[in-house]
Amino acid sequence: MRRVFAILLMMTSFVCARAQRVDGVVIERYTMERSGDSLHIDIRFNTSALEVKNREVAVITPTIVKGDESVALRSCGIYGRMRDIYYQRNEDLAPTTDADMVYRKSRVPGVVDYSITLPYTEWMENSSLVVCHKGYGCCGSEVWSDAETLVSQFPRVLYTPELIYLRPEVEVVKTRSLQGSAYIDFRVSRTEIDPAYHNNSYELKKITGTIDSVKMDSDITIRSLAIKGFASPESPYDNNTRLAKGRTEALKLYVENMYHFGEGFIATSYEPENWEGLKAYVEASSINHKAEILEAIRSNREPDNKEWFIKQSWPEEYRLLLRDCYPMLRRSDYLIEYDIRSYTQPEEIEQVMLTAPQKLSLEEFYLLAKTYEEGSEAFNEVWETAIRMYPNDEVANLNAANTAMMKGDYERAERYLQRAGDGVEVIYARGVLEVLRENFDAARPLLETAEKMGVQQARDILENMGNRWRVTSEDNK
Repeated sequence: MRRVFAILLMMTSFVCARAQRVDGVVIERYTMERSGDSLHIDIRFNTSALEVKNREVAVITPTIVKGDESVALRSCGIYGRMRDIYYQRNEDLAPTTDADMVYRKSRVPGVVDYSITLPYTEWMENSSLVVCHKGYGCCGSEVWSDAETLVSQFPRVLYTPELIYLRPEVEVVKTRSLQGSAYIDFRVSRTEIDPAYHNNSYELKKITGTIDSVKMDSDITIRSLAIKGFASPESPYDNNTRLAKGRTEALKLYVENMYHFGEGFIATSYEPENWEGLKAYVEASSINHKAEILEAIRSNREPDNKEWFIKQSWPEEYRLLLRDCYPMLRRSDYLIEYDIRSYTQPEEIEQVMLTAPQKLSLEEFYLLAKTYEEGSEAFNEVWETAIRMYPNDEVANLNAANTAMMKGDYERAERYLQRAGDGVEVIYARGVLEVLRENFDAARPLLETAEKMGVQQARDILENMGNRWRVTSEDNK
């Protein structure tokens, strides 16, 4: 089942109504829009109800405000007859300039269309658009003052689009495995294990330490143990078969005596000559005649003939391999498979996440995340831990990408989405990521595809994503 978390879509945060009045001036409509590096403002003023006496001046000034900073834009001045005559003779005392829109009251149109374009600068981010209205009487004294906020925040606040978190499939049985390799030394042509011989004590502890790490955990049940022994290619193939088989059996008996596993619990296999290991070593080396040696290793010669051919053809390189590579080819690989019990209570899951997160299934991470508020520190920590435990799981990568987007870490979200597959929820998430980056052209085809594939949330984003940099009086009708 999927869980679709709640979302705040792109919303506006401004004050508007069908028409606004600023002391006799009705603002019928307005638009504030950014286009590239320019800001466009259009306002329609209805001045039919404005009363300006013979010796008064009304000045309407749109102003961009942010904190203590403000920029007064071009004003619209409406003069009574006597004030108009006076300021024509005393221009330097007038409350408006030649750059402003100036009317005598008897000649002002009932509707004034105001328009201005100015450079958009960084400080205007999250600014307000305020219309200031002032009246001046005799001697230029201010007789009234009023203001109306048209847009309280520009651009619109871009909230995170709805994020779709997928519920991982339930693991009926949580089976995990641990594996490693031990390099146990045996005396020449012998198969008995001597723990005190060379570095055997350390190598044997690698195996027993791995077993102990799961056997001593009450939440874990070991289900199987497999050992595979390898011998190196020198000496006759029949003898290497005897050594690989006998040494593997000796290691099996050693482990059985340590832990008293039941008969048949430990599965064994062996490989008489480790040619794959030799090939990998040569491929990674800078040894002389590398290409020729590799060709011989890959040939269909019989094992003894192949080893003889390399020894005779490149004796110096063979001695180097015998010294540096062959000891590493003689090894025992071990694989432990075990089951972990399930956890159902959030409190228990939380404790396990803090102490041994590798014991949790993805579905258990999901159950814990459900108990936290989406976007909270605890919620984010759950999915960040889950992706560390399951770095290649598609569902884990999608959910981690959503968390990264909520935190504004878009680069990390993109990396997670690259490993999340191509499911419809992933296509949608890629569209959301582009919206958050404000790459709307890139977002549109992704969201359109997601909508066609049944993701209804994509429609809401398509309808709203382009409005961030455009605020109008129509938006709140």
